[in-house]
Amino acid sequence: MMGTSMVKINGTHLTESNAIGCLKSHPLQLTYDGGFSEIREQEMFKEATSLPSYLRSRGSGKRSSRASSCCNSSNLSRLETKAVSKDDLQDKNTETEVDDIFWNTRIVPILHELEKEENIEMVCAACTQLHHALEEGNMLGNKFKRRNILLKTLYKLVDVGSDPLSLKLAKIILALKVSRKNLLNVCKLIFKISRSEKNDSLIQNDSILESLLEVLRSEDLRTNTEAFLYCMGAIKFLSGNPGFLNEMISKDTVEILMNLIKQINENTKKCGTCFPNSGHLLVQVTATLRNLIDSPLARRKLLSVSALPQLCSVMGQYLGDADVCTNIARMFSKLTSYHDCCVALASYSRCYALFLNLINKYQKKQDLVVRIVFILGNLTAKNNQAREQFFKEKGSIPTLLALFRTFCKLDVHSERREGEGGEQPKAQTPPAQVEDVLIKLTRVLANLAIHPGVGQAMAADPQVVGLLLTTLEHKSVDDCEELVINTTATINNLSYYQVKNSVIQDKRLYIAELLLKLLVSNNMEGILEAVRVFGNLSQDRDICDFIVQKNIHKFMIALLGATHQDICFSACGVLLNLTVDKDKRVILKEGGGIKKLVDCLKDFGPTDWQLACLVCKTLWNFSENITNASSCFGDEDTNTLLVLLPSFLDEELALDGSFDQDLKNYHKLHWETEFKPVAQQLLNRIQSRHSFLDPLPIPAF
Repeated sequence: MMGTSMVKINGTHLTESNAIGCLKSHPLQLTYDGGFSEIREQEMFKEATSLPSYLRSRGSGKRSSRASSCCNSSNLSRLETKAVSKDDLQDKNTETEVDDIFWNTRIVPILHELEKEENIEMVCAACTQLHHALEEGNMLGNKFKRRNILLKTLYKLVDVGSDPLSLKLAKIILALKVSRKNLLNVCKLIFKISRSEKNDSLIQNDSILESLLEVLRSEDLRTNTEAFLYCMGAIKFLSGNPGFLNEMISKDTVEILMNLIKQINENTKKCGTCFPNSGHLLVQVTATLRNLIDSPLARRKLLSVSALPQLCSVMGQYLGDADVCTNIARMFSKLTSYHDCCVALASYSRCYALFLNLINKYQKKQDLVVRIVFILGNLTAKNNQAREQFFKEKGSIPTLLALFRTFCKLDVHSERREGEGGEQPKAQTPPAQVEDVLIKLTRVLANLAIHPGVGQAMAADPQVVGLLLTTLEHKSVDDCEELVINTTATINNLSYYQVKNSVIQDKRLYIAELLLKLLVSNNMEGILEAVRVFGNLSQDRDICDFIVQKNIHKFMIALLGATHQDICFSACGVLLNLTVDKDKRVILKEGGGIKKLVDCLKDFGPTDWQLACLVCKTLWNFSENITNASSCFGDEDTNTLLVLLPSFLDEELALDGSFDQDLKNYHKLHWETEFKPVAQQLLNRIQSRHSFLDPLPIPAF
């Protein structure tokens, strides 16, 4: 062979340069239990004595018949049957002759080539040729009489150890519908090869994915659980390659895997227990699905087969399997980031109790609970019914608070270790992960508080408010930005409810003190949330006094000049509340307050009629009992208002924006119901108290 060394394995000569070695570095090794060549099909029934004779064998059971001296209809029927049977026999003989010819002329030469060929590439090509010939001769499946001869030849070649050849062989072996031990071993073989990313192209070129999916689709799950496990392991590896994504989805992988999950669910319900390896299998299945759901088509398929309730059922049945629950939580974390999937899960009412059970069971397992809390945050973000359903579940708020306390303690402990210069124990949750749970918890609380009934109950709960205030006491926006902002947003939502038993209202002055450090920070988002809280709290006179006493009003006036529209809105709300008190109206003249209000109206009015309404209300309060508009607002601002207000009250001019129809309707609603009434009154007041005549010069004496 021109100097090329040879390798002889099981009677087959190969060049060393073409022989591809098996992977030996991984801890999971493929085992053949003595080699494929020694494995035989096991198709015999066991415990046959428990079955009637006609069920114990295929057609060997005999029925006794009465002797008859005449040929009745029954006997005629038997004669006809025998005649038909002879015809069938002749047909079968003809088919056998055809099969023999095809076998001898098409298959045998390829088998001889496989035994004699010395080049690995040529052996692979011969395998491809063999597969096509078997398919053409309708010799695939497990009914072909020479199947065992084929399998023995193929099994010998497996020991060569070439990945390309092994994949060719595996495809044919699976197409021959092997079962039990043989099915397990061929799935192990493909699993081993799939562990290396460099083999992905080989697997794709040989359409191995289709063969693996056929195993899941057609084989019995309970009989072949371990084979399914290796089969799914290989599919999971492939799903991590984006190049397989479209192929997997087009070949109904989503539907096949969800059917597998359904079988497992039904079997568990029926038997009352989980069968061996089902948990490991579910880990592979859910990990694969998680890789697939990046595709919009895969998500639509999941919704079409009602996958989310099925996945919830799995979580409920495998509550004790942290790996299964974590994998499904990972799926839900991703799915609930999409509106249609979020709505679908939120509408499955049993999910809320399930998530609470998971939090209670795995309270200190950060990687699971952080995802569950994130899912709850997504479900309650824009869905009032979800907020109510979750709140009504037994122990919902206490469960969240218990989790809050657990991670607050972990946070305190980690801070102490950092302060003492100690190292983080390996088993201890890192500080960033602890904080992540608290961030997502406060988001859930903030979302729940939007629902009026839920929000009022939470505002009256000392434990809820106490934990929020403790967070603000010990955290700064510089160190824990998202946590402080979420906590302040929650307090803002709760402060909206003016109820008698509100703990927020009882502690409003203390809350105002805590928010001062956030107001003077450099974090604009934090400042916005703090101003919003002051907007709600400043409905009380003692908070208004606090604002003036601490010169917070000057800060609010300065914020009117911000380019951030939401900040202007919130700051204007605080100033509006201050002007309810006649004694405090004069503060608007400090720092150019009137001019900044008029500028806000001019800059943001046409795009935000609610903000324009607040500005007009503030100016209305400020100008109560005036005798002259110019002396109240100043000449320049008065003239600006006399121009702006009529133009904003003209419907054609005011609503002539480049918005889509829905947004136009939204703007028109707020313009008609909020802005127009107060703006018209303000304009009437200014016009009635303003002289358009130029003042006469003072005469000389």
